[in-house]
Amino acid sequence: MINVKKVVLAYSGGLDTSVILRWLKEQYGCEVIAFCADLGQGEDLQAVKQKALKTGASKVVIGDLREEFVKYYVFPMLRANAVYEGSYLLGTSIARPLIAKGQIDVAVKEKADAVSHGATGKGNDQVRFELTYYALKPAIKVIAPWREWDLNARSTLIDYARRHGIAVPVTKAKPYSTDRNLFHISYEGGILEDPWKEPPSDMFVWCRPVEKAPNRAEYVEIDYLRGDPVAVNGKTLSPANLLARLNDIGAKHGIGRVDVVENRYVGMKSRGVYETPGGTILHAAHRGLESITMDREVLRLRDSLMPRYAEMIYYGYWFAPEREVLQKAIDAAQANVTGRVRLKLYKGNVMVVGRKSVTSLYDPKVATFEADQVYRQADAEGFIRLNALRLRLRKLAKAK
Repeated sequence: MINVKKVVLAYSGGLDTSVILRWLKEQYGCEVIAFCADLGQGEDLQAVKQKALKTGASKVVIGDLREEFVKYYVFPMLRANAVYEGSYLLGTSIARPLIAKGQIDVAVKEKADAVSHGATGKGNDQVRFELTYYALKPAIKVIAPWREWDLNARSTLIDYARRHGIAVPVTKAKPYSTDRNLFHISYEGGILEDPWKEPPSDMFVWCRPVEKAPNRAEYVEIDYLRGDPVAVNGKTLSPANLLARLNDIGAKHGIGRVDVVENRYVGMKSRGVYETPGGTILHAAHRGLESITMDREVLRLRDSLMPRYAEMIYYGYWFAPEREVLQKAIDAAQANVTGRVRLKLYKGNVMVVGRKSVTSLYDPKVATFEADQVYRQADAEGFIRLNALRLRLRKLAKAK
């Protein structure tokens, strides 16, 4: 074990971090400062603070990071239309670098010599936390209890918590590992470890099941400025408030549930179930507006880079130079993505039904099926023949 005197722990008040707080004090004999990041998870953080103090923390620092989270982490990611492996909108992945940054800020202020997290040795979060720690403070010491202790299962952690009088929101009957912030809720573990079994209906806490969603569609209009949403139904809102508003609307209509088996960075496959109501709406709206405001080749180039960008976030490279360089290119491509999108929401579906922009590249005078004075249809013959040349030559060569 490394010699440490003061540790800043990323503390949520859940099973893992509650046990870790007590374990750090027992095993390392050190002072533990609990850092609670408010990312809009909707918890009573004062109650979390009291729990941390009762469990043994010498101090609790609560950071209100909601606006920073949405404006400087979620929105840049949405400008890239980032999706991991076709389904996952990266709600947990994008939160970890901000939490880790907050820990480092506290560690510097409090002169702590180490930081700690509750990520397991099997998952992605350990990488996301620690890459951020080292990128921001290269000499920091890191304690990852899941890689050290003999508490090798969540059932064991529950027993440990009970022995030490630590209240936890997890039971052996519902051992789900959950993560919630303004952008999403994730669920892992328990029955979900069998990819054939449907998630139980009582697991979900945010989005309505589509069977119980309203039988009437709702229309929503979102205004964008240079790739970022700024207003909903004509009302200008701050980034965090805008996302919260769309979360409420989307959840009501059962929008944003996905069930995926994804490839973790460490090599294994893992099943995750996610609820991302507002993010799902914003993803669809953004693509709808881009369709009329972005040049075709710029759009295709950006889309070709999107899987790599999403992978950088999923793997934990938010503060890496390659992500920062790519972000500049993405943001430059968003210069003209300004306008309004109208969407129709109905029983889990998000449909773009209207888009308009003062920077639109769509010209009805060119696209029309009626007579026009811009496009000479006869020109298409030469265009087609030139593009068909290699196909004709290939067929002729085979005929020899």
